[in-house]
Amino acid sequence: MQLGELEKQVLHYLWQEAPASAKDVYSVFSKSRGGSLNTIQSTLDRLFKKELLSREKQGHAWLYSPRIERRQLIAKIITQVAEELAEHQENGLIAAFASMSEELDADQLDELEALIQKRRQTLKP
Repeated sequence: MQLGELEKQVLHYLWQEAPASAKDVYSVFSKSRGGSLNTIQSTLDRLFKKELLSREKQGHAWLYSPRIERRQLIAKIITQVAEELAEHQENGLIAAFASMSEELDADQLDELEALIQKRRQTLKP
C-alpha cells in the first residue's frame, strides 16, 4: 500500500482528532502546508477508498475517522513489503528484519524476542 506524504499527515491528524470533516482538516493543514480544500477532500476520499478511513454523513458534510489503528497500519505495510521481498528471494524477509533490528534498542529487541517466542509456542504440536 502506497501512501503519499499528505495522506500520512492526514492519518496522523485523524488518529489524534477524529472525527473530523474535510473543513476541519483543511483548517489545520492550510496554515502549515497551504493547498486547497479540494486537495484535502480528495485525500480523504482516497484514504476512504483504501479502507483506511470510515465516514459518516452529518448534515452536508462527511465526518472521517480512522478504520485502522496506527500499529495495524504499520503491520499491514510491513507485511506487504515482506511478502514482496519473499517473492523475489527466500531469505529476503529475514535479511530485511535483520537489517531493521540494527535500529532497535534493547527494550524493542526484548519485545520482538517475546513475540517470536509466543509465535513458536503456537507452532508446537
